[in-house]
Amino acid sequence: MTAMLRTVNRVLLGAVGLVLVVLGGSVLAVGLGAAAPSWWIHDGRHDVLLSDAERTRWRDDGWWWPTVLAVLAVLVLLALWWLTAVLRRHRLAEVLVDTGDGAGALLRGRALEDVLARQAGELDGVAHAHVLLTGRTGAPETRVRLRLQPHVDPGTALHDLATVALAHARDSAGLASLPAEVRLHEVKHRAERVS
Repeated sequence: MTAMLRTVNRVLLGAVGLVLVVLGGSVLAVGLGAAAPSWWIHDGRHDVLLSDAERTRWRDDGWWWPTVLAVLAVLVLLALWWLTAVLRRHRLAEVLVDTGDGAGALLRGRALEDVLARQAGELDGVAHAHVLLTGRTGAPETRVRLRLQPHVDPGTALHDLATVALAHARDSAGLASLPAEVRLHEVKHRAERVS
């Protein structure tokens, strides 16, 4: 299902991009003085997009402008929905777990993220941990952000994360590997006045 959505998304983005490039390139070329193509809706460089007759043609009909505005509003809402759907898809929704019987099971990605973040947050010197699952259902990857206390050695924190939290998540889910991109940040404490 995810592969099909990814393909549909790429095809739609490619088609919209191609239409915008062709129309935008044509407008730019005609505006710079090139001859208008045969399919172009206007005659030349000084022709306006909407003439006075075209703009005022439907003025007396009360349904025209509300309909135009409603269609434009629906198009904007669809574009915003599409944008949020594309941005949300970077998170892995499910992980395929090998149950040993050949069938397999699906584990919610959020559940694995929460457990991994909780275990990483319990490591010595880690103030906060945030985990995001990416990749494919059968081959997940993780992005981990750790906020470390100032006294913690980053190498030790990274070693503990790999040998404790990531290893436990990998073994529990029956994964062959669980690659991780780890970003380490230091907790910044506000200065306090001492009297």
